[in-house]
Amino acid sequence: MRILIIGGTRFVGRALVDSALGRGHEVTLFNRGQSNPDLYPELETIVGDRETDLDQLDGHTWDAVIDTCGYVPRIVKLSADALKDKATQYAFISTISVYPIEGDPNRDETSKLLTMDDESTEEITNETYGPLKVLCENAVREAFPDGALIIRPGLIVGPHDPTNRFTYWVTRTAKGGEAIAPLAEQPVQFIDVRDLADFTLDRLEAKSTETYNVTGRDVQVTFGQWLATAKDALDSDVIYHHVDDSFLQEYEIGEFMELPLWLNLPIAKQFMTFSVAKAVADGLTFRPLAQTISDTYTWAKDLPEDTPKPANLPVEKEDMLLEALAGK
Repeated sequence: MRILIIGGTRFVGRALVDSALGRGHEVTLFNRGQSNPDLYPELETIVGDRETDLDQLDGHTWDAVIDTCGYVPRIVKLSADALKDKATQYAFISTISVYPIEGDPNRDETSKLLTMDDESTEEITNETYGPLKVLCENAVREAFPDGALIIRPGLIVGPHDPTNRFTYWVTRTAKGGEAIAPLAEQPVQFIDVRDLADFTLDRLEAKSTETYNVTGRDVQVTFGQWLATAKDALDSDVIYHHVDDSFLQEYEIGEFMELPLWLNLPIAKQFMTFSVAKAVADGLTFRPLAQTISDTYTWAKDLPEDTPKPANLPVEKEDMLLEALAGK
């Protein structure tokens, strides 16, 4: 296939490029040339902004487009409309955040989606991010009524993850010693970026026009289970003290980012338990969790010290929590 990837040089994009090239597909990139511009010197790269430079795509055709970085419906519509006569398929990497946080466990692709009163809003906030993605999906379907593939991942993990959410726990496990963690029974869902990429390419090759939750493994994983797997995979002596939500709230620890992946248990049971049965039935597979952990550590251990760590529990805060726990 001849595939155009919008983006293609960061995390999800580079995994898609690597998967496509590994299958023998011909890949073209369209991006602003700002992130890792020298990553794929052998590939045709069209440098431009997807809002103002879509005319640079004129004169080209592709079998499929993969959009990794669409957030604003108006701009996604511009891209999809510009490409509807240049490609047959359009895969849009959306998000599980199109669903409300609160809801039943095991929600599938037919579950209620978020809406917004003012659909002209383009400011991306915690409140608008999900509804805007819903509108982006709609724009893709309108432009490609017979060729839209919608992928809804949740937490995407693995090598080159810039968020540090999963990586924090990998590197903290490798460090060893005593550490603080959320309740062992808290459910977590995450997908290896390479499994996400492989599934997306599989479905493009199958000319699928479906919508899929691609949020995690086909069995429920808890915090305790995955940290135990990390300890074994990294041969670590770490001792995790799993503390309850009220303890973390008492010491004003921030959910999800300051203590990465922590959500209070009732919310986690609703938003970390989406069904991936449809994707699994259509071929989604998962590499061993220990492999994801080991590969992430191999990448992360050599990162420069000044690499940004958006999700991170500072050492001094962890020490404070350990001291408080010992005093209880």
